[in-house]
Amino acid sequence: MSPATEATETATLDIEGMSCAACASAVEKSLSRAPGVASALVNFATEKATVQYRAGQASPATLKAAVENAGYGVAEHAPSISAAERGAALDQQKALAYQKLKRRFGVAVGLAVIVMALSMLMLWPALMQRVNTQWLNYGLLLLTLPVLLYSGREFYVSAWNGFQHRAANMDTLVAVGTGAAFLYSLAATLVPGFFTSRGIRPDVYYDTTATIIALILLGKVLELRAKTQTSAAMKSLLGLQAKTARVVRPGGQEVDVPLEQVQLHDLVVVRPGEKVATDGVITDGQSALNESMLTGESLPVEKQAGDPVFGATLNTTGAFRFKVTKVGADTLLAQIVQLVEDAQGSRAPIQRLADKVSAVFVPTVVVIAILTFVLWFDLAPVATRLPLALVSFVAVLIIACPCALGLATPTAIMVSTGKGAENGVLIRNAEALEKAYQVTTVLLDKTGTITRGEPAVTDFVAPGQDAGQLWQLVAAVERQSEHPLAAAVVRYADAQRPDRAAPLAATGFRAIAGKGAAATVAGQAVLVGNTRLLADEGVAPAPALAARAAQLLAQAKTVLYVAVAGQAVGLIGVADTVRDTSAAAIQRLQAQGIEVVMMTGDNPQTAAQVAGQVGITRYFAEVLPGGKAAKVKELQAEGKVVAMVGDGINDAPALAQADLGLAIGAGTDVAMEAAGITLMHSDLSGVVTAIELSRQTMRTIKQNLFFAFVYNASGIPIAAGLLYPFFGWLLSPMLAAAAMALSSVSVLTNSLRLRGFSVKG
Repeated sequence: MSPATEATETATLDIEGMSCAACASAVEKSLSRAPGVASALVNFATEKATVQYRAGQASPATLKAAVENAGYGVAEHAPSISAAERGAALDQQKALAYQKLKRRFGVAVGLAVIVMALSMLMLWPALMQRVNTQWLNYGLLLLTLPVLLYSGREFYVSAWNGFQHRAANMDTLVAVGTGAAFLYSLAATLVPGFFTSRGIRPDVYYDTTATIIALILLGKVLELRAKTQTSAAMKSLLGLQAKTARVVRPGGQEVDVPLEQVQLHDLVVVRPGEKVATDGVITDGQSALNESMLTGESLPVEKQAGDPVFGATLNTTGAFRFKVTKVGADTLLAQIVQLVEDAQGSRAPIQRLADKVSAVFVPTVVVIAILTFVLWFDLAPVATRLPLALVSFVAVLIIACPCALGLATPTAIMVSTGKGAENGVLIRNAEALEKAYQVTTVLLDKTGTITRGEPAVTDFVAPGQDAGQLWQLVAAVERQSEHPLAAAVVRYADAQRPDRAAPLAATGFRAIAGKGAAATVAGQAVLVGNTRLLADEGVAPAPALAARAAQLLAQAKTVLYVAVAGQAVGLIGVADTVRDTSAAAIQRLQAQGIEVVMMTGDNPQTAAQVAGQVGITRYFAEVLPGGKAAKVKELQAEGKVVAMVGDGINDAPALAQADLGLAIGAGTDVAMEAAGITLMHSDLSGVVTAIELSRQTMRTIKQNLFFAFVYNASGIPIAAGLLYPFFGWLLSPMLAAAAMALSSVSVLTNSLRLRGFSVKG
């Protein structure tokens, strides 16, 4: 097998030690260069690497080596660990790291406050006359050393690792900046005569070193806290799982066991108020289940024997037993969690510009900082040129950190994909999210999308007859049939029996292909079918009844005649009815400036009837399954960005051809694979939710990128001293550190606003 055709495997690595987007870029490059790696994607916000590799040429061990070769680490997990356990382990690691970071910050801020207060004494000449400056400098040195060696140690270790691997990151900027300020101050403390002999004031900048480390650690504390909030949706999804299940053992004994011990084909008992442990099919009993955690639908769903149930859903009323059909990673909830994880780790096209900038940003900043130092050293007065050049050098390094740039896109994607899952909208990747923002035309398959996808009784005409009695006769015949129209008639007939009396029995049942059915009920010959059945049986409907049938046919409904004892006595109108929410959802799409087009295999008369009900003016009728993709191409040729919405296997080619595919109603597995977005509930409101969420997310990303770009573009010249002649106080490394921390926190906070997303209307 050639490398081009060799099957690839996918590995997800939890990367340790990344501090900015440049780190993610370095890890990604190292992984991409590793033998056997087809593609590598590293997400700074989620601290994960997704790698596709050829199993014959690479392995998880070689991928780990590639990460370590870049100067970073990979978190270890047991091979058999589940997704939930893996997530819990990572949460525990992050909690410990957060506590450690807070301790480092506490030491830094406590000592920095003292160092800053003592440094302020130097601004009071009268007070300084009574203080030994040299001893004060030694005191500041001793107070700053713990900040440098404990609180800031990881900056210097990371910078040194990066230097060894010829890589630069945020820690490089911080380490070089604070290190330069500290070494200058150390020299001024230990050998002040070296400076005074050359006409230079031996100023010290211990306050700069300590305060910058404290401020940057503050930013990291706030950033780590905000990052944990971006994954709140994932945690809530995992938290929905039941912890135990009540399994029926041989002999009928019911035993509570941990969820991990539930196996395929086990029989599980669920009582009122309990959660369903895993996916399965009800064997006996009935109830109403709250499936809102999976579908976003608030109304309970009625379930009975033969119906599927899903893990984490809540049983509200009755008790039932179900047979386990899926466990672990195969359950619907696990697939949703995995889909959200994949989407959060994916990269949107809009992110590529930020990635390119971040990749070259740190080396460029170092060059700018050196040039700034040289210029100020050359232009400033002799007595202040070295301190001024040093301060400018440090300020440029600190303020230019591209953290905000690296967080701008992935944090917004993390929040929005999680929010989408909460609303029953599963977004496969960031590209689908961005494409939804660009959609100009939505193409809707009619059956199962606009309509319910199953026939239902809409009309019943029985002049001069006892409707209740006639329905019992009809139901007795149709109960023997397996035809979909018969099932619709039986459902309606059962709903018309308020007393729940025992149904009548039919004898001599005959199913007549393409025409209907016949049987004897309560001693009377009953026919239910079309005009051809009546003609074959020699039954002629009255003119008034035939006229009413013509009206129903004009409304694109299927007409079933009912004949009793050789007389046509009634009509039943059957149609695939429009969902209650379809018209409102289509109107909301149109209100957003999106063109809505319908596509169906039905005749033009039926298509026009349905389109008119929901407010669609353009539609394609008599489209064969193989021609659906061609209709998508036709719209694309008109310059439209097309979103295709469908639910069946025959929609898969059109879903794949469209700029964006949306599989509705959980759809089929094939439809979900072809779609970029899967809608868990079976109505068009999910399409509106997906597009509105996409638009709000893209607005947030653009705001983040604008802020990050403008911040770095304006911050560097200010830090370099461009405004020094007018606003000298702006030339402060401490202000630069505060601004840098604020920029990252601002981007994260702006992304977190998406947690308040709600569908309007």
